[in-house]
Amino acid sequence: MIVEELEARIKTLENQIRTLQDIEDIKKLQRAFGFYLEHWMAEDIIDLFADGPDTTLSIAAGEFRGKEKIRLFCYRGNKSNEVRKYEKPEFLHQVMQLSGIVDVDPDGKTAKGRWYGFGANALPAEGGIAPGWMNGVYENEYVKENGKWKLKKVRWCMTFNAPYKEGWVDPSRRVEKRPEPPYRSSTGFSPDGPPEETLYPSGFICPFHYNNPVTGK
Repeated sequence: MIVEELEARIKTLENQIRTLQDIEDIKKLQRAFGFYLEHWMAEDIIDLFADGPDTTLSIAAGEFRGKEKIRLFCYRGNKSNEVRKYEKPEFLHQVMQLSGIVDVDPDGKTAKGRWYGFGANALPAEGGIAPGWMNGVYENEYVKENGKWKLKKVRWCMTFNAPYKEGWVDPSRRVEKRPEPPYRSSTGFSPDGPPEETLYPSGFICPFHYNNPVTGK
């Protein structure tokens, strides 16, 4: 009986370790996707996607089904397999992959993940370069092919894509003065102490909860 219990415990621990490793591999995959987007490294982006016609990329430009269709999108219709960056060095498409939550299915072959995407872009345009901000949420699906995790479905739900100077709120509704927090109103509710003086240019450094990992200081 003891041997059976130990074997079951070992099996459980093995599954937990496998799941943890899968999560780390998927996080690395998603972060790599973000770094390749920054300079539109087309072939590197394409390599992250799973094979098959049911692989999808759903973004602001539309939904692209199948890895070959995704390839055409990444190369803007050019079927060349030549590894290259975006044709203009001024191009920037930085979307940081943040706050990832990854859930691996019990079979260890499929998974889902949710990420914030936030960043800046600079798009070469007629007469110059158009800078801007973007923000949204990824809801993605992953599949393990030949022992490696790949992107199966990338769904980008963009919250805003705004010009650099204008922001993302309709100018006709935008006001400069921010509302007072509820605890400063006349409701009778108040904080237990004054706020910390942390805002620039105070020079404030938020205290670290850990020592320097190298020096121990």
